[in-house]
Amino acid sequence: MSELLTANQSAPFFSAINQDHQTISLDDFSGNKHLVLYFYPKDDTPGCTIEANDFTALAAEFAAADTVILGVSKDDCDSHRAFISKYGLTVQLLADTSGELCESYGVWQEVEKDGIKKWKIVRSTFIINKDGVLVDAQYGVNPEGHAQAVLETIKNLDNPTV
Repeated sequence: MSELLTANQSAPFFSAINQDHQTISLDDFSGNKHLVLYFYPKDDTPGCTIEANDFTALAAEFAAADTVILGVSKDDCDSHRAFISKYGLTVQLLADTSGELCESYGVWQEVEKDGIKKWKIVRSTFIINKDGVLVDAQYGVNPEGHAQAVLETIKNLDNPTV
């Protein structure tokens, strides 16, 4: 397993395809947009649906704060398109079918439940500022109310309190 990331380090570079087979990379946002990169286990499952719907509900506020939201799972583009269509999502979803992006952000972890160990994506969120630096790295997040909490952090990036 890769090392867990922490705030104030450079965000690992990534390049992956979104639901429409377009290549999206970290460099696309450098210098002009903050980025919320959130990792979730699987399309169209309860917690993942809550999280995606909440980010979509707050999309205008994130956009007003110069922020792009990208969701990442190991699902393929077809699965992502179906998920987006079913719920009317406005967030882009990256298809990390190789698991390379999950590895570089340390979210592919071995977990144990009921005595059984298995590897899975641990729900995690990374806030990357316009300079490509991690402002926040959260592993094992609860989807309930998470998007709102992320938005509050984003709003403080450009208007830090003294």
